[in-house]
Amino acid sequence: MPLRPLTLLVTLLHVYIGLRLLPALASLTGAWPLLLAALLLSAATMPLPFIGARTGARRPALAHGWKWLGLLSMGWFSSIFVLTLVRDAGLLLAWALAWVGGGSIDSPSAQSWSAAAVALLATLVTLIGFFNARRTASVVRVDVPIRDLPASLEGFTIAQLSDIHVGPTIRRGYIQRIVDAVNRLGADMVAITGDLVDGTVAELREHVTPLAGLRARHGTFVVTGNHEYYAGAHAWIDELRRLGLRVLLNEHVVLQTRNVKGAQTDEEVLDSALVVAGVTDYTAAHFDAAHASDPQGALDNAPPLVRTRLLLAHQPRSAPAAAEAGYQLQLSGHTHGGQFFPWNLFVPLQQPFTAGLHRLREMWVYTSRGTGYWGPPKRFGAPSEITLLRLVPEQP
Repeated sequence: MPLRPLTLLVTLLHVYIGLRLLPALASLTGAWPLLLAALLLSAATMPLPFIGARTGARRPALAHGWKWLGLLSMGWFSSIFVLTLVRDAGLLLAWALAWVGGGSIDSPSAQSWSAAAVALLATLVTLIGFFNARRTASVVRVDVPIRDLPASLEGFTIAQLSDIHVGPTIRRGYIQRIVDAVNRLGADMVAITGDLVDGTVAELREHVTPLAGLRARHGTFVVTGNHEYYAGAHAWIDELRRLGLRVLLNEHVVLQTRNVKGAQTDEEVLDSALVVAGVTDYTAAHFDAAHASDPQGALDNAPPLVRTRLLLAHQPRSAPAAAEAGYQLQLSGHTHGGQFFPWNLFVPLQQPFTAGLHRLREMWVYTSRGTGYWGPPKRFGAPSEITLLRLVPEQP
């Protein structure tokens, strides 16, 4: 949507909130000008990230500050708008029930106290959400039971990062804290399942540099998400490879997980190996036909004796094709677990899985809630995570 119609829509929605809350709040307390000031500030600053994007090359410090203000406003506005709708629906329902029952409700009192509750709750949720978003993601440990898992792969660990969204409010210091946390885990491999960046290489090169410091026995593997294509995927692929990360574009690698010298036969060597495949984003073909996501093609020429196969795919909806191709485990992200209410209610409309470990036929799918956040610095009810997955034998 062009900027001017979007600004008009945002302004009208702020007017709606003001008309619904301010008169009711004024009858309860003289503090109503605080809400009026907050609404004016929110309406004025929400378009600023888009304006800042256009002027950032000329005045980068100012553009960065504008984006922070606008994104904070978006987070607060999202909550107060939804809660205002919920309040109006609740008042309407209460009125209807009272009318049907032949009773009455104290409408002015209900409207005043509910308006105050909306303003306070929206602000509280935004403050808590800001704290949750800005803290370093916690480590979530997950055991994945794999049928016929080779003994050499028992306990194999994968540190998964996803949806970090390096950009306006996620910068170098935030990334360094994530890298330090991952390195303390001593994982066998690191998987980054897309949406790493929200900006060009020229804008963000400095801020992704700490990723070169990720340490794991078998290295770090990356797949593209939809946001890489918004930001210039080809340039980012080159930059990540320059940092020493292995970008998998509908291809695979075979990891040897045991000392080859101790193996008796070639079959024993292959049986103890792990195929790690990665596909481009589910929607990549819309940006580059040559990048069409292909879980089956990612296994081309894979040794048939390697029984354990892991797929990195940004979106959970790659799972049906992955299960058909014969993978045992798919690692995904994209959903952010909804990030904050009410968006978690809409994720299932597009994706088969919102968060956590799920089974699809013979394959497991783990969907990360994300290690960073997108847009407003806000997480509520969907905490960020650094995931440490451990392969274990499936029990009979």
